Amino acid sequence: MEFKAFKMDGLGNDFVIIDQRNDQFELTNDQVKKICNRNFIGCDQLILIKENIKYDAELKFFNSDGSEASACGNGTRCVAYFLSKENKKDIINVYTSSGNLKSKILDKKIVQTQIGVPKTKWNEIPINKNIDTVNLNIKIYDKNNKEFIGGTAINVGNPHIIFCVRNLEDFDIKKVGPVIEKHNLFPEKCNVTIAQVINKSLIKVKVWERGAGNTKACGTAACATAVAGKINGVTGSQTEIAFPLGNLSILIDKENIIHMTGPVSEIEEIKIKL
Repeated sequence: MEFKAFKMDGLGNDFVIIDQRNDQFELTNDQVKKICNRNFIGCDQLILIKENIKYDAELKFFNSDGSEASACGNGTRCVAYFLSKENKKDIINVYTSSGNLKSKILDKKIVQTQIGVPKTKWNEIPINKNIDTVNLNIKIYDKNNKEFIGGTAINVGNPHIIFCVRNLEDFDIKKVGPVIEKHNLFPEKCNVTIAQVINKSLIKVKVWERGAGNTKACGTAACATAVAGKINGVTGSQTEIAFPLGNLSILIDKENIIHMTGPVSEIEEIKIKL
C-alpha cells in the first residue's frame, strides 16, 4: 500500500497527517506504530483527517505507541493551517472526540486554537478516588534523589499532571515521566509536565506525553500548565509556556475558555509505502 501524506510540526512537536476525506482506508495498530517509528517516517503523533458534514473536518489522533488520543493541541493547530490553505479561510472548525475546536489563522503561520474549558473535578480528569486535584501529594525525585511532593491534575481533552518545581533542570523528565504516566491514581494514564515558574507570565516546562514519551512541545500540556499556574496563584490569565524551540501563548478568558496561540511549520508532502 502506497499513499500520500504530509509532515508538519508545532515547535518541534511533529505529526504525520493523512487526508482520508476522499480516500478512506484502515490502518492497523502495527502500521500506525511503524509510521511513527523514527527509523521509518517518524513523528510524535499520527493524525487522520476525515470528512464531516457539519465541520471543516473530523480529526483522529494516534500516539506513537499506536494508542488513540482524544486531544492534540499542536496537531489541531497544524491541521487548521493545512485546511485554511485549502479552503482559503481564516477560521477553521474541526470535530474531535474531545469536542469541537475552533482555530483562527492569525499571521505568517501563527494559529490560535480554542481548546475549551478545563476540567478539574477528580472524576472528570479522571482519577480513581475523590481527592484534592490541586495537590495530589504524589512523590517525584530529582537527579540527586531528593523528594518533591505535589502535582496538580487538569483535563484539557486529555488528563495531565503538572509539578511546579523550583529548578526545572534538577529533574529528568525521561525518568519521572514514564513512572507517573502509569501512576495508579490515573485509570487512563496521564501526560506529565514538570514546570518552573519564571515570573507571573512565563513558565518553562518539560513534557512526557502519554503514549508518545518525551516530546519537544505539547499544546495540551501548555494549556494544562497555564491552568495549573492560575489555580495555584502563581500566574495570571495570560501565560507564555516555554519549550526548547519556542513558546506557546495561553490565554484563559473570562468564561474560563482556553485559547492557545503559536507557530506551525510549512507543509511537507511525503509518500508512505507500507
